[in-house]
Amino acid sequence: MTLRLLDSASAECARFLDALTRRRGDTGGGVDRDVAAIIDAVRRRGDRALIELTRKFDGVKLTRARLRVSSEELAAARDALPSADRRALELAARRIAEFHRHTLERSFSYRDGFGMRLGQMVRPLDRVGIYVPGGMGAYPSSVLMNAIPARVAGVREIVMVSPASKDGDRSVALAAAAIAGVDEVYRIGGAQAIAALAYGTASVPAVDKVVGPGNAWVQAAKRMVYGVIDIDKMAGPSEVLVVADAHAHPAWVAADLIAQAEHGSGDESAVLVTPSRPLALAVIAAIDRALADLPRASTVAAVLAKRGAAVVVKNLEEAVALANRIAPEHLELDIAQPARWLKHVTAAGAVFVGARSPAPLGDYLAGPNHVLPTGGSARFASPLGSYDFLKRTSIIEASADALKALGPTVARLARMEGFEGHARAMELRLAPAASNGVGTRHRVKPRGRKVKDPAASTRKPMDIETTGKPNV
Repeated sequence: MTLRLLDSASAECARFLDALTRRRGDTGGGVDRDVAAIIDAVRRRGDRALIELTRKFDGVKLTRARLRVSSEELAAARDALPSADRRALELAARRIAEFHRHTLERSFSYRDGFGMRLGQMVRPLDRVGIYVPGGMGAYPSSVLMNAIPARVAGVREIVMVSPASKDGDRSVALAAAAIAGVDEVYRIGGAQAIAALAYGTASVPAVDKVVGPGNAWVQAAKRMVYGVIDIDKMAGPSEVLVVADAHAHPAWVAADLIAQAEHGSGDESAVLVTPSRPLALAVIAAIDRALADLPRASTVAAVLAKRGAAVVVKNLEEAVALANRIAPEHLELDIAQPARWLKHVTAAGAVFVGARSPAPLGDYLAGPNHVLPTGGSARFASPLGSYDFLKRTSIIEASADALKALGPTVARLARMEGFEGHARAMELRLAPAASNGVGTRHRVKPRGRKVKDPAASTRKPMDIETTGKPNV
């Protein structure tokens, strides 16, 4: 039996859930020390360190000229795709772009009851890096899911990094980069790629933010460079939790558990929660049958043995409560009335409603992003979206009437906190000498020339509609 069967009231289930819900903290002292040394090497020696580390970790000899993939190579990879593959990627790209247009935020402004103009400017980031893993295969879907929301947000330059391969460039990932409108691609991966994007080298100019999944070294590097640049989230191994009742098709549920277990890190999790013991047993049997001819059967079996289970609960109320406790990356509601239970879900990266909405649909081209919170972080974190590539600036424009009405309270609040300088900065503008305009106290009138009172000019309202237009 590949998948363990647990009763939700058992001590064994409690131990399993405790291990599953234990939040991931530091990646570990050894990883952190290694990553800190890698970052320091890249900061000190730039391209030379990138070339040496690529040879050490990826077994690929690069020159400075070969760090970057040329625009001609990107175009050639796209043009060489079989037509059916290209159409599939382009369909996915269109659907991802369409969805992410709905996630854009807009600038706004308004006047309050005191006549003060308040607002927020929303602008795209200037330059963003996306990390695309190497490992067991090529991941064109990761290229699309990370690059297209940035393009929709109006990011000026999108930079992709992905580990070099002994077998040559992953042409399908390069083709996806061309389709998504990536501006620069570099053959570097691991912690050294994150360091290069954060601090820059002679060949790799620094970015404002890095997004995308990666292994423990990549995640540690992202955590260490945060503050120098922004990051999206600490992405961990893939997770799926299927809430199913007696109406579910066992083979379908089995296939969905297998799908998320085959990613390859060995730390994925795949859990079935059901009030039907017969269904749980049927799913376990279906998994065993499916693994008989699955290409990565041994990998999947190891994951299911380590972090997989079929948990039998009393009812659907307990099932949904357990799902909210685990806060999975992917939550499937394979039940008779899924819409009824959707409103009770409070913590999940993405919810797949009904038996005909499997997680792989979201992995590739449904439209919502497949870069999702993991490790229980769906309790507070959100999927990647175009909003992640925007920055916000507050706007405050006061009038004389607003200052008169609110200034004394500002001064009082400042003195409550012990900041006399704050209070005086406010009160200077409330003094009679300041009533005729800004800066009158130290104004010097040049000989023979009349000085126009700056307060007499009519100030034109600021235009803060600055959000970049979607480019996809």
